[in-house]
Amino acid sequence: MHPILGRIAIGFVLFLIIFPILTCQIYIIWPWYGRELSVELITLLLPFNILAVMLLLNYYLCIVTDPGEVPDGWKPDTQSGEGYEVKRLTGCPRYCRTCEKFKPPRSHHCKQCNRCVLRMDHHCPWTNNCIGHFNYGHFIRFLFYVDVTCSYHLAMVSYRVMAASGRRYYDEPTGAELIFIILNYVFVIPVVLVVGAFSLYHFNSLSGNTTTIEGWEKDKAAMLRRHGKIEEVKFPYNLGVRRNIASILGNNPLLWCCPTVPPGTGLKYQLSVADEHHDWPPRDPTLANQPPFKLPDSPWTYENGDVNPNLRPSNGRLRGVNGNRHKSTQNPVSTLPPYHPDYEDPGVDAHPERPYSPDSDSDYSEEGYSGAVKVRRGSEGYEVRPVNRDQMLQEYVQDRINEAGRYQVYEPEHAPQSDEDFEEDEFEEDVDELSGEVGDAGEISDDDVPLALR
Repeated sequence: MHPILGRIAIGFVLFLIIFPILTCQIYIIWPWYGRELSVELITLLLPFNILAVMLLLNYYLCIVTDPGEVPDGWKPDTQSGEGYEVKRLTGCPRYCRTCEKFKPPRSHHCKQCNRCVLRMDHHCPWTNNCIGHFNYGHFIRFLFYVDVTCSYHLAMVSYRVMAASGRRYYDEPTGAELIFIILNYVFVIPVVLVVGAFSLYHFNSLSGNTTTIEGWEKDKAAMLRRHGKIEEVKFPYNLGVRRNIASILGNNPLLWCCPTVPPGTGLKYQLSVADEHHDWPPRDPTLANQPPFKLPDSPWTYENGDVNPNLRPSNGRLRGVNGNRHKSTQNPVSTLPPYHPDYEDPGVDAHPERPYSPDSDSDYSEEGYSGAVKVRRGSEGYEVRPVNRDQMLQEYVQDRINEAGRYQVYEPEHAPQSDEDFEEDEFEEDVDELSGEVGDAGEISDDDVPLALR
């Protein structure tokens, strides 16, 4: 985490702690007791302030106390009977390639702190610090005081609300009191629910002398046990509830709630009597037949020690005038319509690949590698000439029509007549027919001739 983000997280936690502590006393309890100091008021607020001070003190110790790191030059004593942890892949003592140090039992590398932490539990963003051997006791006490202080706070505020719900008019809260009562509930209730659930998990881990990482290892071992792959394995650091708590909070139970230095150096831990020769975490037996893993000398190797044949330079292809590398596919498909001026036949490779030369310019434009659209390079890149798509479509259709042998066009022998000529021809034919009928019948009177023909 970035140092600025860590400080912001710490400031947010301090605000969540200090705001309910001060507002409930100044704007809720103090006005309720008539703004006068009394024995009853001191009896009510003194324990609350002691709990608040212990809460802030343990939170401060969680932030500033170093969780512990591996000393320079430390090596495990493989000849002693105290036992040491080995790496499951190699079978050798655990070694951190990043820190270039051997790892003591129960230690792990933290990516946020960039170091190996003794008895690492987790990296806490709310303290901007790792929780390890030397500050895990402060962390447990901090969670305990958060739960107790918030419960005491809710009891005081709820007692004030119950008193205001009575029939005495002088106990009714003012507008400011009512606002701060609501704000205190909004701030404290979510903290009690979230931190309370988190506290139950860590109190259970404390009773079993288990860290968060070891809890995940125990879950994996339980899964292998359910699947019948391994026999039941006892956790080697479980010494009993009383001794487990004493290994973190100290041997004196009267001082468990007070900040103390945890016993031990964090480089070795006492094991159970029956687990002098332990193998933790247990390994999946299906992986037992695999050869031991050996890290290569160079990270740029491939299986048999040769260079990876799939490694290729990222700039090995030719770049065109538009800055994009030409991509060749097995079945190229054009994304442009056939009437677009940039359209090219998919069967013809308009941009054949050729080897890259470091001496050539990356922004060259040669014949056969430039597009059909004329471009002009400006200060902000390439500018493409705008085209009229409707005009392109009409020209494309006309070119297809004029293509010889593509369509059979009907051409009439005589030019088509206009509508007026067609009407005159019909009129003359009617007159001729009528004249023929008159010639055959003899002379007729003017009454027999239609008015239009007279």
